[in-house]
Amino acid sequence: MLINKLDNVEVNVENGHKYALCDIKNGENIIKYGQKIGHAVCDIKKGEHVHTHNIKTNLSGKLEYTYTPDFVEIPKIDSDLTFEGYVRENGEVGIRNDVWIVNTVGCVNKIAERLAKLTGAKYFPHPFGCSQLGDDQLITQKILAGMVNHPNAAGVLVLGLGCENNNIDVFKKHLGSWDEKRVKFLNAQDFEDEIEEGVRVIRELQAYADTFKREKVHISRLKVGLKCGGSDSFSGITANPLVGRFCDKLTSLGGACTLTEVPEMFGAEHLLMNRCENEEVFNKTVSLINDFKDYYIRHNQVVYENPSPGNKAGGITTLEEKSLGCVQKGGLSKVVDVLDYGDRITKNGLSLLNGPGNDIVACTNLMAAGAHIILFTTGRGTPLGTAVPTVKIATNHNLATKKSGWIDFDASPALDGNLLTDELLSFVIEVANGKKTKNEENGYEEISIFKDGVTL
Repeated sequence: MLINKLDNVEVNVENGHKYALCDIKNGENIIKYGQKIGHAVCDIKKGEHVHTHNIKTNLSGKLEYTYTPDFVEIPKIDSDLTFEGYVRENGEVGIRNDVWIVNTVGCVNKIAERLAKLTGAKYFPHPFGCSQLGDDQLITQKILAGMVNHPNAAGVLVLGLGCENNNIDVFKKHLGSWDEKRVKFLNAQDFEDEIEEGVRVIRELQAYADTFKREKVHISRLKVGLKCGGSDSFSGITANPLVGRFCDKLTSLGGACTLTEVPEMFGAEHLLMNRCENEEVFNKTVSLINDFKDYYIRHNQVVYENPSPGNKAGGITTLEEKSLGCVQKGGLSKVVDVLDYGDRITKNGLSLLNGPGNDIVACTNLMAAGAHIILFTTGRGTPLGTAVPTVKIATNHNLATKKSGWIDFDASPALDGNLLTDELLSFVIEVANGKKTKNEENGYEEISIFKDGVTL
């Protein structure tokens, strides 16, 4: 399969690996997606396998960039398309009506687990919230605050221990204003029987949640996070371009999409930068990329330490190749905003979110930013899900059939020219209306938080 007429490699549709379309000399660039994905480290004959044994990355350290706008105006669509959501008292919209237990500290994980089993509330264990300092603790507080404020939760019990760094009184400073009917607090050390008190408070929250009913909400209120994990060579051919078309469609309808995984923009960042709607957003994108490279350099790591063993087995050779496939999830939409850890999605259109590629951390970041749903493409397969519905989109049919207990949507028909854009949009609306994703059916709902600091 030839992806772009400029390419000097083609992709085998059986295994996703690359093969030379012509003789390629030592040092000559390898071209895929019409872009450089590395260079040959020896002479490669026409028809030879092109992979880790004969190609190396072109990436090194930080770069300087120039704003060269290159985007298409995607026409807005005037539509009465709706989904059935829950309109909260503050005007925000949720697509689930759950009660969440959000821990200020990992020490109460098992208390939260017991309360969840007794009440049906959802809990999300994590090891953070104490023995952290400075920005490291601040990131924890921002992410947890994003959870507490997420409209998919009709009610939230903030569960603390009482002696932690991120104790409830400290944590409240990061929440902003909150509705006392919707958010309640419990310090486990303050009660003789914290389980009895926790059950009582959760029952109050569940009664409050029952006052909400689904109602028609315009599609422009929907916020969708974009993620890939366990990628293979088909990720950039089927599932990611499909998600990109979905992104263009949703944003044209007035909705919001958010792309994260900053290290998996390295080597393709210029495509995103040239799509920034103005120079201010461009400068923020430059900082997003170079600040994350600084993080690597600060820890004495090279910026191209990627892809993973599973990626390579699936046919991906270099980080540029992986990134060029990854960023396709953003379609052709203009980049309208750049968000830091803990920032909330406030603009319709495509935003970029600071964060690593690690699957569970990236999904948590997207959820805390306010994404109602996450579209998660995968070529190798993963059961992972977070606190919001996490739609698994298979890049190939073998995965979709083999792991049907994990996969929600099969993107492989795109190989035969079936765009599937409207089908995916319809599926997302079904999920927004209440259809459970596989991660919800299985109870695979986890969080983790980026950590780059001192533990006491």
